[in-house]
Amino acid sequence: MSVRTVSIAINGATGRMGTTNHLQRALLAIRREGGLALANGDRLVPEPIILGRSVEKLRSLAQSLGIERWSTDLDTALSDPKVDIFFDCSATGGRAVLARRAIAAGKHLYLEKPTAETLEDALAIARAAAKAGLKNGVIQDKVHLPGPRKLALVRDSGFLGELLAARLEFGWWVFDGTLQPCQRPSWNYRRAEGGGLVLDMFQHWRYMIDRLLGEMRAISCRTATLTPRRVDERGNSYGVDVEDAAYATIELQSGAIVEVSSSWCTRVRRDDLMTLQVDGTTGSALAGLHRCWTQSLANTPKPFFNPDEPQSMRFHEQWSEVPDNLPHQNPFRACWESFLRHWAEDAPFVSTLLEGAKGVQLADAAYRSEKERRWIDLAQLSV
Repeated sequence: MSVRTVSIAINGATGRMGTTNHLQRALLAIRREGGLALANGDRLVPEPIILGRSVEKLRSLAQSLGIERWSTDLDTALSDPKVDIFFDCSATGGRAVLARRAIAAGKHLYLEKPTAETLEDALAIARAAAKAGLKNGVIQDKVHLPGPRKLALVRDSGFLGELLAARLEFGWWVFDGTLQPCQRPSWNYRRAEGGGLVLDMFQHWRYMIDRLLGEMRAISCRTATLTPRRVDERGNSYGVDVEDAAYATIELQSGAIVEVSSSWCTRVRRDDLMTLQVDGTTGSALAGLHRCWTQSLANTPKPFFNPDEPQSMRFHEQWSEVPDNLPHQNPFRACWESFLRHWAEDAPFVSTLLEGAKGVQLADAAYRSEKERRWIDLAQLSV
């Protein structure tokens, strides 16, 4: 057994996503355990180089996490022949430009979603990386959560039968910053910085629905800006120029219909912040982020509406929970391990930049549907 290192330049490392999910819970966790075990018995140890704009933030983060290398100079990092992989988890706006620079420097490329703000740019970087022979990918973490994994297990068991329809509900109340601080950064609500609920969240819905239920054929969508003014991190009021809610109907290649309701202006009265209910001919399943419940055809009750009496059935009690039989791993770590194995030993890898482009395609189609008030077909994409 030998120990190998992989040098990863992480742009946007001082943000919450970069620090908590990608460094602490993924790359540094792998490093603390002596590296990632490869098929030949070698151990692959990540060596992060953190990049950002603030010297103070970078120095403080590096000291707190025990990271030796940090820099505000992106060009120097990209020109360093010892850097193997460039990873970007900064704000969405400008990600495609950074990706092009990394590809031109010959760096293998891993990106947070969305990979770009437009389908044209997302496809262009996917094709450029493929043409250059570079390993490439996009973070697609939600399928690694316990709830979706249990749903996949239920599906694979044949419990559902033929898929009939599904319903995905997502969201919570994001404060506007007046009564309480906003829980999301202000750039999420500014078009110029890559904000917007559709561009942000429909990336997840694309790969989750494609992998759990089947590939998409078309979408019809309406969007809304329900909170038109917010207060930013500095206490300044600003106008929101992107949507903070979206309501979509998606048709799958099988003909099944998926309803998707997404909102940052809704109060939660369901099992989780996101739930996906799937109805089939022989059973139904409902998955949250961590838990999953099922109801078989044989156990399906016959509710009755009585206008003179409250409903006596307790519908939640009629479902059975899928047990925690599957081992759980942090979803961001699962993403990184999969990509690092792909980089180190050419292991099969699903979440390429082409898959990232499919997420941008769905967002683009949703925006077109809203603007043109019609269904939009989703063409097959290729590099």
